[in-house]
Amino acid sequence: MKIGVIISSFRLPTDEALERAKAVGADGVQLWNVGGDLDPHNLDKDGRLRLRRRIESLGLEISATCADYGHSFAEADAMGWLVPRMQAQVDLAAELGVAVVTTHVGVVPEGKSDPARKRMLEALDAVASYAAPRGVQLATETGPESPMALAAFLRELGNAGVAVNYDPANLVMNGFDHIAGVQQLAKWIIHTHAKDGVRGADGSKREVPLGQGQVGFPAYLSALRAIGYDGYLTVEREVGDKPEADISAAVSYLRALGV
Repeated sequence: MKIGVIISSFRLPTDEALERAKAVGADGVQLWNVGGDLDPHNLDKDGRLRLRRRIESLGLEISATCADYGHSFAEADAMGWLVPRMQAQVDLAAELGVAVVTTHVGVVPEGKSDPARKRMLEALDAVASYAAPRGVQLATETGPESPMALAAFLRELGNAGVAVNYDPANLVMNGFDHIAGVQQLAKWIIHTHAKDGVRGADGSKREVPLGQGQVGFPAYLSALRAIGYDGYLTVEREVGDKPEADISAAVSYLRALGV
């Protein structure tokens, strides 16, 4: 497996964040592509080429791009803009030579007869069918529902263009089994986030530095190895006042575990 860093976690300008990712010992980076200078609408063809060359010059790979608009795919048809924007994100990823676009699709409606579930399936199918011929997969992030519920949804969708970005901390903080979930979602996991968290007895949720929470990383990594996963563990640090120190410590922690 390889270690990545989502560069938005540094909270620095893009070029500086790329340099810091190299400095902390990452193998690759995940880009944040909603708003800012890396949004598809703000990055022209020349800019995309420069970005790709800059990352290559640092000896880094792009593990994935991130296109999280904060809206449920069940509302895509009503909004009108979500599917076209996701298709633009797919085009950007393809031009950058990236095979994975991660996103949150929203909470998957449980009932198979729920109209919202049908709308979500249709929106995902539209994006995935656009992505597949371009060599790109859409990876929905784990968390809001159980791994078994997500697996059932993906099985119902039946489109190989949709896969999973596995975030164990999201599952822990929502009260789900992050170890068993690896096996339950094995056929769909193509990217992962390395993040840690704690769920309180009262249901409260808190992200903490890697190795200090309830994600059992030794067992989790063993579970990933058992399904043959050899892709990226991408460090994500969304809170805290010393992001670079936390990211550097996370990389060191994963290296110490044999990554």
